[in-house]
Amino acid sequence: MAESPVDPPLTLVSSGDDGVTVITLNRPGKKNALSIALREEVVARLRALAVDQAVKAVIVTGSGGSFSAGFDLREFAVTDPAHVARLWKSSDEFHHAVYRFPVPVIAAVDGIAYGGGFDLAVLCDLRIATDRATFGHPEAAIGPVVYGPLHDLVGGAVARELVLTGREIDAREALRLHLVSELTVPGELMERARALARQVSRAPREVLTRNKAKFIARSAISASTPTLDL
Repeated sequence: MAESPVDPPLTLVSSGDDGVTVITLNRPGKKNALSIALREEVVARLRALAVDQAVKAVIVTGSGGSFSAGFDLREFAVTDPAHVARLWKSSDEFHHAVYRFPVPVIAAVDGIAYGGGFDLAVLCDLRIATDRATFGHPEAAIGPVVYGPLHDLVGGAVARELVLTGREIDAREALRLHLVSELTVPGELMERARALARQVSRAPREVLTRNKAKFIARSAISASTPTLDL
């Protein structure tokens, strides 16, 4: 489903002279649901940033007090074959663009990170959250989730339980499970995320890209792995 011509930009991007770029998901009225158009725009943003030698870290966050409610479920009701093909193509490209980005990606999570929003958070290298953040896979009863990176973060027993039950976890449990590395209050989220990004970006870009390549290689997730198999 195409966005209305009068809609605001789907993503907002800001870069500083410290090597840190922020990508903000900008569908606040839909709790930053990951429509095809939004996913494709994020992919385009990341591809452009990937070859920018000044970029040493990227922060992904959401507008309007939510990280992301997940994929836009309205788009799954459309059965036109061309639409379905575009839906899954955009899904594959989106997940790999985040996961395989050459320098570290940090999720700054406020509010809900559900379904595909939870997947987006775990596909990032680091996560910082507010004390009102919540994570969950409510769609687990109707479709598969991105499992591999979640397993790597919290271990098999916890990952299976979260996927199979779809239960929600709050910020404190996310911290206890090492899903996030730090909790803060909403008004300080971006300040803390930027501080973390600046700490990461002290290293030369070539060191960051080499370490990131090791993370990806260790996961054994290839660039051709479909989203449904992650």
